[in-house]
Amino acid sequence: MDATATATVTPFSTLIRTASHEQHTEAETSTFMGDLLGGRLGVDAYTRYTEQLWFVYRALEEGAEALRNDPVAGPFIQPELMRSTELERDLAHLRGENWREGLEPLPATAAYAARVAECARTWPAGYIAHHYTRYLGDLSGGQIIRDKAEKTWGFERKGDGVRFYVFEEIGNPAAFKRNYRELLDGVNADDLEKQRIIEECKRAFALNTAVFRELGEVFPLSA
Repeated sequence: MDATATATVTPFSTLIRTASHEQHTEAETSTFMGDLLGGRLGVDAYTRYTEQLWFVYRALEEGAEALRNDPVAGPFIQPELMRSTELERDLAHLRGENWREGLEPLPATAAYAARVAECARTWPAGYIAHHYTRYLGDLSGGQIIRDKAEKTWGFERKGDGVRFYVFEEIGNPAAFKRNYRELLDGVNADDLEKQRIIEECKRAFALNTAVFRELGEVFPLSA
């Protein structure tokens, strides 16, 4: 079998994961996230991080409805993934019932949300890249954040403050992720468009890393 044939049979879900591995690792190992998960930052840093997530997911999910019947992105729009309502419950717990007052995105967050909204509006295949990097991450590494948050700041297990990470409508996350990867493998796109999706996936991780960088500047550890 020649190299071209080998490339053809490599599942797209594998291609997208391996091609974006470096950017994914950079995002996961940011100083801010390391300090947060290490229990070296206060609940105010966790709150600010949750605020930033709300802006990104609002862009993701406001764009989802119009894509529900799209031949490329439509299969990925699954209501059991939606996080905005849970984020708002968490923010009400963290910031009080008037949680929207004074809520502003960091510049990097605003850029991230704007790119997600742009893809939702103009490029459904690009939207998939953002959908994949966010939701599959929530179902995987997000559970580590939930566990650390419960232990560090005393949130009730799977309760207010960490509901964002709790997918109550997904009974078997492993099976769900397997089905999601099958959706990726069958995505309605040619090889050139798939490569563009991979590049957008890398961009999504870079945008996420920029948010972590700015959060790290807001919450530097004192020497």
